[in-house]
Amino acid sequence: MNKFVLDKKGVGELLKSEEIQSVLDAYGQQVQSNTGSTKDYQTQVSVGKVRANVVIRCINSNSVKDNLKNNTLLKALGGTK
Repeated sequence: MNKFVLDKKGVGELLKSEEIQSVLDAYGQQVQSNTGSTKDYQTQVSVGKVRANVVIRCINSNSVKDNLKNNTLLKALGGTK
């Protein structure tokens, strides 16, 4: 019986790769689009110690108030598939 051995270095490289960053950027753009106001929210992809990450954040007081009142970002996450 063959034993499966995970290549931890290879998985680490994959999680930080340009391809994964591209997927995360597309996902972030979709969430940003789902907010209904792309000018009030910003998407940023970065690479951390272990993996690439995407952040969608409020960039002005209007979007902060909207997000606090309506949970806009949380609802925008629900609209992605």
